[in-house]
Amino acid sequence: MDRENERIAHEGRKFNETERITQQFLALAALDSPSFSERATADWLKRELQELGFAVTEDDAGSRLHGNAGNIYGFLKGTAEGEPVLLSAHMDTVLPAAGKVPVFYPDGKITSRKDTVLGADDICGIVEILAGIRFVLENQIPHRDIEVLFPVAEEVYIKGTNVFDFQKIKSKYAYVLDLGGPVGRAALQAPSIISFQLTVYGRAAHAGFEPENGIHAISLMSRGISALCQGHLDADTTLNIGTILGGTGTNVVPEQCICRGEVRSYIHEKAQKALDNMKKSMEKSLEGTGAWLEVQTEVHMKAYKIEETEAVTANFQRACRKIGLNPELTATFGGSDNNNFVKNGIRGIVLSCGMYQVHSVEEYTTIEDLRLGSALVAELVR
Repeated sequence: MDRENERIAHEGRKFNETERITQQFLALAALDSPSFSERATADWLKRELQELGFAVTEDDAGSRLHGNAGNIYGFLKGTAEGEPVLLSAHMDTVLPAAGKVPVFYPDGKITSRKDTVLGADDICGIVEILAGIRFVLENQIPHRDIEVLFPVAEEVYIKGTNVFDFQKIKSKYAYVLDLGGPVGRAALQAPSIISFQLTVYGRAAHAGFEPENGIHAISLMSRGISALCQGHLDADTTLNIGTILGGTGTNVVPEQCICRGEVRSYIHEKAQKALDNMKKSMEKSLEGTGAWLEVQTEVHMKAYKIEETEAVTANFQRACRKIGLNPELTATFGGSDNNNFVKNGIRGIVLSCGMYQVHSVEEYTTIEDLRLGSALVAELVR
């Protein structure tokens, strides 16, 4: 029976229903699904999962996050022994995303019309999860218990899984299809991401009549920023100031200046130390000026590292080799819902699902990537 299943799986991988995969990609891309407005995608997913036999629930993330849809969770009882497995891909897309229209090329490439993103991040992951599971079910291939989670608001610092009840999850390990690059790559490590806001408070004065009586918050903020080290602080850590805002008029010495940025690090303690050093440096730059500093921070996700020797990694590598891929293990400096999975005790890794140049109107994927990603999912749930 095992040999027969392997034969069926091999043939299925070779002719893996690319037409249906293409149609599902087209259907999802036609749905506008920006963060906090994933309702149409959520409803589509619930119908698809129920058709596959999943028990499906939607949580209250929508109301809690002031959006219009919650996280979609599904469970399908297995037909064989084995640890349950969790598969995940997020429903939301970045902007511009209104009116997405996929363009299909003869070589199998799929782009947008270059006036919006394509939405391959993370439509690729959704399509591959559904297609892989459908293939296993239709070919009656024995499979373990399957859990799926399709979160909202991933693109805005994983807010959807921040409010998800992880006590629902039975799986000890997970595969999150949300990494750029060719299928067969997996990220075992991701950083902490902490945003910050610095506010310098000075004193307003008329810029023409009495500028000497003011304390120029923008000038002092600029002085402080120029003393900071930005970019790579070391091999594990980066710091960036991305926006600056201050002043009320050209004839007023600005009494307030705000800048915002973020710190990322593969080691959480290093990220915290970088913030502490930044605060000390800014405070030193303000000494004797009469101005004062306020610092606000928010930890959006915490760093993790999955070892190559862990079962979740070994199963991924084995699945890749079964479909003729050479597995590649790497790290990512971006965050994903997997940060929350690991934080909640689920050993997860992030898989490439064949999306390229994401978060831009040049975003694209290929039919072959979608086919390979579907075949990989089929192997992972066997």
